[in-house]
Amino acid sequence: MLLFSHSHTTAMEAITEGVNNINISDSYKKNRIQVSNTKKPLFFYVNLAKRYMQQHNEVELSALGMAIATVVTVAEILKNNELAIEKKITTSTVDIKDDSRGRPVQKAKIEILLGKTEKFDELMAAAAAAAEDGENGDVEEHTA
Repeated sequence: MLLFSHSHTTAMEAITEGVNNINISDSYKKNRIQVSNTKKPLFFYVNLAKRYMQQHNEVELSALGMAIATVVTVAEILKNNELAIEKKITTSTVDIKDDSRGRPVQKAKIEILLGKTEKFDELMAAAAAAAEDGENGDVEEHTA
């Protein structure tokens, strides 16, 4: 979506302005997990979020529509296991083009930003050590 600030802006200027105004960190975040309603197991997302927090100190979980319940559950598991704290929750609606109806449909969107707890590194190290000892390497999981 390009917004023209004055009527005699050339198309090239508008495109250049649009490109310059793109927030690169927002359009592609290395620590963002976009959860869909594919049949990936819940703990795929939990473990991925742990890895992202190890690498980036925080993770942003993002979902649309029916996948929102999955994102909330992932966040709750991480919080209940004292691995993550909630930093920010953003809700919005987005227009999705629905080919069958030919008009855009509004979908609910949620973004949950989680950060490491003070215990995160200690708990992850303990889980890794337990895995090396042949025990169950996952921190005991408590579902929400």
